Amino acid sequence: MNPSPFIIPFFISHQGCPHQCIFCNQHVITGKRQQVSAAQVGVEIKRCLGWPREKKRPVQVAFYGGSFTGLDEQRQQELLGAVQPFLEKDVVQSIRVSTRPDYIDGHRASWLRDQGVGIVELGIQSFETKVLTLCRRGHRPEQVDEAFLHLRRAGLLVGGQLMVGLPGESHSGVINGARRLAALRPDMVRIYPTLVLKNSPLADLYHGGGYRPLQLFEAVALCSRLKAIFFREQIPVIRLGLQPSDSLEKDIIAGPYHPAFGEYVLARIFFKRVRCYLSAVQRKRNNRKIRLMLCPADQSVFVGQKKCSLQRLTALGLLQGVDVVYQPGLSRMEIRHEAFS
Repeated sequence: MNPSPFIIPFFISHQGCPHQCIFCNQHVITGKRQQVSAAQVGVEIKRCLGWPREKKRPVQVAFYGGSFTGLDEQRQQELLGAVQPFLEKDVVQSIRVSTRPDYIDGHRASWLRDQGVGIVELGIQSFETKVLTLCRRGHRPEQVDEAFLHLRRAGLLVGGQLMVGLPGESHSGVINGARRLAALRPDMVRIYPTLVLKNSPLADLYHGGGYRPLQLFEAVALCSRLKAIFFREQIPVIRLGLQPSDSLEKDIIAGPYHPAFGEYVLARIFFKRVRCYLSAVQRKRNNRKIRLMLCPADQSVFVGQKKCSLQRLTALGLLQGVDVVYQPGLSRMEIRHEAFS
């Protein structure tokens, strides 16, 4: 397994975006308001390269927020050009950018590759035409397929971002959208529950009674179904929920926010897997004790928030005669057992 990259992030909030999406206030999400300059990019890369880190981890510069390929070409060139000296010295290995599906074509994809970009993340959000219209996204679902085609032809890795709880969506539409994205074989996925943020159009809709956000348990249940779809296809979900920050937490008006949202989702998924596994084992064990072996990194998701998963498994009688051990060498979400007298 390749080590995860050491990411040096830069935020270009709202820049390059042709529309004001109904749910968006990226200054709140990122806590960044000033426009980053090419000179600042170089200074920050040098600063971050001085941090202690595992030497085997590749270094990646990432431009998040906004629509990178919606910037004028000179601005793109300035930002990417500031990274070039570090790429040439091989102290930075690649660049990641985020953009919209309709702002990718063959020329843009090839140009990005030639500038050292290795990953492009697409803000898809939904595959439902009605939802995209209500959210003022300004692109069509078909343009996601076209963007993937162009980026793959250019030899780039492709990520996809989805949201749940958007205005006008249906649960079936969300599930079908995840399946459609999985069929495109993205290299990574991010899943975000919709939050009502101050100074966003969605806040006005919410205050006027025209929008009801998902409850936390609803968002966790829905995101766990999406995560399971990508897990089955061996597609990594690299983010569940927005990154917690002081600026974000003080500006959330409503919605399913929790700083450990991803942990809630993983705990729900793992609970179901362990429940099914133990149910099958219990039918065959002939009253013998068993040793349930789990990955040490899965201890918190096995126990669950406030020990809820552990308590539910106990109430179901599935942990009777079961010793739980955390076995080094097992993979995340892997479950094994052995019987003993």
